[in-house]
Amino acid sequence: MTRFAAVDCGTNSIRLLISDIQDADGFLEITELHRVMEIVRLGEGVDATGRLSDAALERVEAALTRYAELMEREKVEAVRMVATSATRDASNREAFFSMTRRVLQQWNVETEVISGAEEAALSFRGAVDDLDPELEPYCVIDVGGGSTEVIIGNHDGEVAGAASVPMGSVRLTERFLHDSPPTEEQVSAAREYVAKQLREVSEQVPVAAARTIVGCAGTFTTLSALAQGLETYDPTAIHLSTLHFAALRALNSSVLQTDAQSLASNPVMHPGRADVFAGGVTIVDGLIDMFTESANANSRADDSTALTFHISEKDILDGIVAGLVDKHMPH
Repeated sequence: MTRFAAVDCGTNSIRLLISDIQDADGFLEITELHRVMEIVRLGEGVDATGRLSDAALERVEAALTRYAELMEREKVEAVRMVATSATRDASNREAFFSMTRRVLQQWNVETEVISGAEEAALSFRGAVDDLDPELEPYCVIDVGGGSTEVIIGNHDGEVAGAASVPMGSVRLTERFLHDSPPTEEQVSAAREYVAKQLREVSEQVPVAAARTIVGCAGTFTTLSALAQGLETYDPTAIHLSTLHFAALRALNSSVLQTDAQSLASNPVMHPGRADVFAGGVTIVDGLIDMFTESANANSRADDSTALTFHISEKDILDGIVAGLVDKHMPH
């Protein structure tokens, strides 16, 4: 029995996955033990100041300390921690590194600030793990707090194209969506920015080649929970669910007309996500536009698969654990 842990510290949240790996007659079985998420808002104000605030660093340290205690109790042997958009952009990121080094010193962990390309590749590997290989090629989309990753590839990991662009739920909220609910003018400005970023994605990634569109991370999974009318957040009901574009547009429109306090009162909504959720759904609306245009251009507008998001509860954390397995338990 071997236990590995993955920690992902993004712009909005810090998340932990602890997995148990067992060798069953030469076949490695990976079992999820804990999947935890805390909203720490590391990227709060970074877009404007270029620095990580002291308060944000304190929130991350408190959450990471709790994670380290859990990893110690579970006898985790190897850990990989990655940091993404917020730390890539911060001038004082060494303060973040020294803090994480101290908290995770038992495992001799050096936090890695990964590139957008590697973030996309790790998200892709995790997200497609449970999908039918016959549905490839997949386009996996990870909407984060500070950036969004888009990657197209096959089940075996062969990648046809990837892009990471600086638009996320926190970044859009801080730049454009200052009221709750946001005004029409604010939403319009945010949509214009999203459209510009997605034009860059279309130039870098052959989105028209995708047969299956996969959405992972909190914005997509929360939208699935809302669309299903779940009374509590249920990962088993959300994983591999589908969201059709037409219905999702209506849901997103409703979200953009709802204030953050009302959103937070829904039991499927993490309270720390409610005030930036409008930013996330604005990005999803832009993605719907991009894929609809692609489907129309390729005479696939009547193909429901081309106009549907498949939702995956697995993401970058699962990709990190898979990499640890490759490194420490090659087979």
